[in-house]
Amino acid sequence: MYGLQTIGKMIMIFGAVLILVGVLVYFGGRLGLGRIPGDIVYRKGNFTFYFPLATSLIISLILTIIMFLLRLRK
Repeated sequence: MYGLQTIGKMIMIFGAVLILVGVLVYFGGRLGLGRIPGDIVYRKGNFTFYFPLATSLIISLILTIIMFLLRLRK
């Protein structure tokens, strides 16, 4: 099935991706992510509902392009 080296490489790649996502989330607010037109914010009294629709679409598009480019390299 998979050798230990292959599993180790997959775990390291997964960890690197998690670190990159963490950095994007941490610094995303400073870059304007989460506050772009198309994000849904509903405030009423003491209640706030926030759904980052446009931000989610942009992140999905960027990740799709990255995955497509990585797949072309093989």
